[in-house]
Amino acid sequence: MGEPPHGTPTSLTGWGRTAPSVARLVDAGVAELPEVVAAAGPRGIVARGLGRSYGDAAQNAGGVVVAPLESWIEPDLERPGGPVVEVSAGASLHDLMGRLLPTGHFVPVTPGTRYVTVGGAIAADVHGKSHHRDGSFGDHVVSLDLLTADGSTRTLGPDSQEFWATVGGMGLTGVVTRATVRVRPVDSAYLKVDTERLPDLPSLMRRMREADRASTYSVAWIDTVSGGRSLGRSILTVGEHATLDDLGPRLRERRWQPPHPPRATVPGSPVNLVTRLSSRAFSELWYRKAPAHREGEIQSIAAFFHPLDGVGSWNRVYGGAGFVQYQLVVPDAAEDALPALFERLVRGGLSSFLSVLKRFGPANRGLLSFPMTGWTLAIDVPTSAAVAAGPLLAELDREVADLGGRVYLAKDSRLDPEVFALMYPRLEEFREVKAALDPDGVFQSDLARRLRIVVEGEQ
Repeated sequence: MGEPPHGTPTSLTGWGRTAPSVARLVDAGVAELPEVVAAAGPRGIVARGLGRSYGDAAQNAGGVVVAPLESWIEPDLERPGGPVVEVSAGASLHDLMGRLLPTGHFVPVTPGTRYVTVGGAIAADVHGKSHHRDGSFGDHVVSLDLLTADGSTRTLGPDSQEFWATVGGMGLTGVVTRATVRVRPVDSAYLKVDTERLPDLPSLMRRMREADRASTYSVAWIDTVSGGRSLGRSILTVGEHATLDDLGPRLRERRWQPPHPPRATVPGSPVNLVTRLSSRAFSELWYRKAPAHREGEIQSIAAFFHPLDGVGSWNRVYGGAGFVQYQLVVPDAAEDALPALFERLVRGGLSSFLSVLKRFGPANRGLLSFPMTGWTLAIDVPTSAAVAAGPLLAELDREVADLGGRVYLAKDSRLDPEVFALMYPRLEEFREVKAALDPDGVFQSDLARRLRIVVEGEQ
């Protein structure tokens, strides 16, 4: 494989700031990538975007991590078949929104943060508040360029199995360098939002099913901290892109106002500020300040899609030990089990002021993609709480797998490899495609080793 490339030994973590490992961090452009890949060494290489995977997906202990790739954006809005954007893998969704909105267009799918790269969005096949209508990011990729282990670049489309191994493949098939992505025409940079408070999880689930038919975007915050009858009380928000008629004169003047960078930053601190007391106070305030029922509120893109992006480095509130997000999905056929899973999480000490429920539509063809038709629940907890509840989480992993569900690889930092294999039944198909694209196992990561995604013998 040649001599290892020059790079700076760097301790890296995911957004959860758990399980740091040291890799040689190489700053390389697309033109330099074949040489960097060829000289990666026995521990291999993985690409890293903006580091927003919560666990160890963009780490590679003892090996190479390559970042960042260059950023460029070229809209092609008159293309036959619908508007698209040609974009580099290193471009962020934040920058993409800023480029598209003045043209009257928006990204097809956005997760809860816009500070992810296009390459990362493809690798994790990210989803958002509209999966029940729009699917995940990979569903809107027309083609992508993939630099593979032999140094060649392949242009892949949805008609190939290599494409669907790369979409959701967590960077293990190669380095995505460019993509053509369909974009969404919109009338403004604002959303028209309805908000409703609901008393418990069953009531929320009924309303979310109804919202599937009427709303493009929907998401619910759930109270996992307050006890008794308040447990599971929720705030459901649904939204549509606002038209010009929905906006008042002042907002019409700022019709295409793009999201702004963070206006505050959490300072570094070893102390965890997310205690049960602070979470209880936040949850009570958050629930009480929400209207019992409100229709037609105009919100900015940042406020509706990315509220946490308004504060830079918000993950530091969990202190030096960081936090773990447990995000699961269960299929519609197993939805009756969701309230019991939710209650066990809470009773087991995994309560949080950041707990979110969303609806998913049908799965795509991604071999390791997370979404499936059903319900996805995400709970952020301090690492200490996750460690203390380790046996419970292991039990819940098994139950979720038995129900036909799974956990999200872009958020995972603790899953057992045997349970992972049960959750992702197309794993062997993925391994076959990876072996054909990368027979020597050049593309590696801490996640891949921990979950044994790479077949035995690939090192």
